Amino acid sequence: MAQKHQSSTTPGSEPKKRRRVGFSPAVTGVEANECIKIYLVSSKEEVGSPDVSCVTPVDLNDFFDGDGKIYGYQGLKIINVWINSISLHSYADITYQSTTNGDKGITDLKSALQNIFGETIVDSKDEFLQTFSTEKDFIRNMVSNGEVIHSGVIDGSSINAQVAPSDLQVVLRMEIGSPNAGLLYSRLVPLVLLFVDGSNPIDVTDPDWHLYLLIQKKEDKEEPLYQIVGFTAIYKFYRYPDRLRMRLSQILVLPSFQGKGFGSYLMEVVNKVAVAENVYDLTVEEPSEKFQHIRTCIDINRLLAFDPIKPAIDSAIETLTKGKLSKKAHIPRFTPPSNAIEKVREALKINKKQFLKCWEILIYLALDPIDKYMEDYTCVITNHVRTDILGKDIETPKKQVVDVPTTFEAEASFVVFKSVNGEEANSNNVQVDENKPDQEQQMKQLVEERVREIKLVAEKVSRNCPKVRI
Repeated sequence: MAQKHQSSTTPGSEPKKRRRVGFSPAVTGVEANECIKIYLVSSKEEVGSPDVSCVTPVDLNDFFDGDGKIYGYQGLKIINVWINSISLHSYADITYQSTTNGDKGITDLKSALQNIFGETIVDSKDEFLQTFSTEKDFIRNMVSNGEVIHSGVIDGSSINAQVAPSDLQVVLRMEIGSPNAGLLYSRLVPLVLLFVDGSNPIDVTDPDWHLYLLIQKKEDKEEPLYQIVGFTAIYKFYRYPDRLRMRLSQILVLPSFQGKGFGSYLMEVVNKVAVAENVYDLTVEEPSEKFQHIRTCIDINRLLAFDPIKPAIDSAIETLTKGKLSKKAHIPRFTPPSNAIEKVREALKINKKQFLKCWEILIYLALDPIDKYMEDYTCVITNHVRTDILGKDIETPKKQVVDVPTTFEAEASFVVFKSVNGEEANSNNVQVDENKPDQEQQMKQLVEERVREIKLVAEKVSRNCPKVRI
């Protein structure tokens, strides 16, 4: 990390006679998002090259105390941060004229950047440039003991991956407690903090964590060059009485490889592992909207080829196409039967929550022509959204907690009872007040958003498989 001072005056220049009234950026502060630029580079020639574009991280302001601004630096220019995508070292070039200790003090830039990059950040540019040669075998050495899960040249036609025919893709699994895995992940942490929104480092002392690493082996003049394309961190935990569950906690494809199908490829490999090892199911911890879209597209394709659920889909379609649901007082839920949910979980390891989302899309794909039944379909989605808001199925009997008069401690006295036919018996239940136009409008917006997401997935699946029809 280098901090450069630039003189604000030149020899022989005349001093300014009048100062304009105002506040300098040193006093008002500069947002970290505005002045920090991050570059991923794979060779020393790319460092400072105009041909290399900066990458967009998450909100950098979150890494700076208070309001996310940098204070006390007069003439602070762009802070360029380069990350070696081979060794995962980093270097920050900081240039400013002088420091001013105002009301907000002087931001400790070195400490702030170390909170992000940890021990990967080096002090000088020369030291950083040397890592391209001295650490070029870092990834290969770190993964030498990893378990090969999948290996081969990616078929770009199937996942839209743009790779050279000679590039070999390898997915390796490493237990976090195994040799080298902890060190490797410690260098991946800055990437997690920068590019996985809201994510925190995993516990490297917990042996139930596993890293799945997508490695690209590129043919070089001497030996193949190993580079991380992406990775995911998965936690295995116990489910009574004798099963394990898999939870995907973090997944990242490096920015330079994004949009080329590698994320889908990595997710498909994880799905195959879940099936092969017969875990109870595979869940995802707080998926982002973008990842959820990719995940759902993959699961829809798997479900379309899963014959055991087709009778359940046919039955739902038959009911939905019989008449105008919008004219009926009671709209069926159109959720999959419990045996279909269980078959999907057991065979494909898709958990119930994810399958319910996919079910709506499967129904949409099966309606032909969709325009004819779109009004009724929207009624079904509205019913689902309303249920999600209420947090319970409006058709099933309810268990409710009711306060009762008592001579004992009031906070510890209550009665639990089940209402009949789903009727509401307690005014304290969460409800959507249909008399309020603003809440009706909110409901309409939520439904429109859900339908939009369904259409996006359906269009992508249909585009990749034009003949798809349940």
